[in-house]
Amino acid sequence: MTPSSGSAALRDARRIVVKVGSSLVTNEGRGLDENAIGEWCRQLATLVRDGREVVMVSSGAIAEGMKRLGWRVRPHEVHELQAAAAVGQMGLAQIYETKLRENGLGSAQVLLTHADLADRERYLNARTTLVTLLALGVVPVINENDTVVNDEIKFGDNDTLGALVANLVEADALVILTDQKGLFTADPRKDPEARFVHEAIAGDPALEVMAGGAGSSIGRGGMITKILAAKRAAGSGASTVIAWGREPDALLRLTRGESIGTLLLAQTAKHQARKRWMADHLQLRGAVSVDAGAAAKVRGEGKSLLPIGMTGVEGDFSRGDVIAIRDEQGFELARGLANYSSAEARLLCRKPSSEFERLLGYVAEAEMVHRDNMVLMPDGR
Repeated sequence: MTPSSGSAALRDARRIVVKVGSSLVTNEGRGLDENAIGEWCRQLATLVRDGREVVMVSSGAIAEGMKRLGWRVRPHEVHELQAAAAVGQMGLAQIYETKLRENGLGSAQVLLTHADLADRERYLNARTTLVTLLALGVVPVINENDTVVNDEIKFGDNDTLGALVANLVEADALVILTDQKGLFTADPRKDPEARFVHEAIAGDPALEVMAGGAGSSIGRGGMITKILAAKRAAGSGASTVIAWGREPDALLRLTRGESIGTLLLAQTAKHQARKRWMADHLQLRGAVSVDAGAAAKVRGEGKSLLPIGMTGVEGDFSRGDVIAIRDEQGFELARGLANYSSAEARLLCRKPSSEFERLLGYVAEAEMVHRDNMVLMPDGR
């Protein structure tokens, strides 16, 4: 496990999710570390100017709330944790907004729960919002919505949240900034033979054995949650770097191809992973039929499917469900995520986007299925 050309995984990444832990954000619970957050925001601004898209997943709301409330020990009661999160989110959002604005960037706060990503429609809504923010050059700052979570819906740690967000926005890479240099083969404090892991394959079972141990008293995660997050991110084709958050210019150096921290490589390419999932999705909820012109644009040009090209709708499906796109002969051209329900789609057939608001009372997207959420099926004719 030595440094290799795998460093290109970050050098070539265009969309990056950066996750920072509570101990870094709050300087081990002593309060929001303005200088550290300012440094990360400066680096994010440089990446955006270089043409990259970045999403920040930041822990620290509960820790900051504890500090503001004068609590020295993390509470166990859910309602107290929720109260601390509500207090801490005010400061967390404010400091990111200030530091990003100082570097010429707009920011947006996005609070998520597991339920948001488990529900098909809310998943698609969250994805659409984040992709829109990125297209506008705004940096989304994401945290778990600790003010409303309970044991049934909480992510459990923001490493997992970072991986889920990487999947949600189809990121090329996930960078987990932590208070450790990276992964060792054993605890270096106890084993003098422990070796640093520069590079490995995400999901290798041996990594989970190496990563045993608890996190700090401030955060909820440890190295094991980071290894499992890398495994989850790799499922959608994103490689992960685990690195020390106070390493000078860590984000900039990583994107220049420098080997910093532990790189856990995804074995499946990003687009292949997502498209394979849609192609293999067996629970098709319905289908839409399209005319020859729309079929040519979808099949021949790789374009999105617009409702004006639809001639019929089959089945009962909701926004976010996987549906088939069929030509006039019934051949399945493609499948993808529906932006509208079956009832809405029936109203939109043969209609231009200028009529959507009149027909539905709102406009979600101009497309019935966006090309980014579509996979072409093999041509078996």
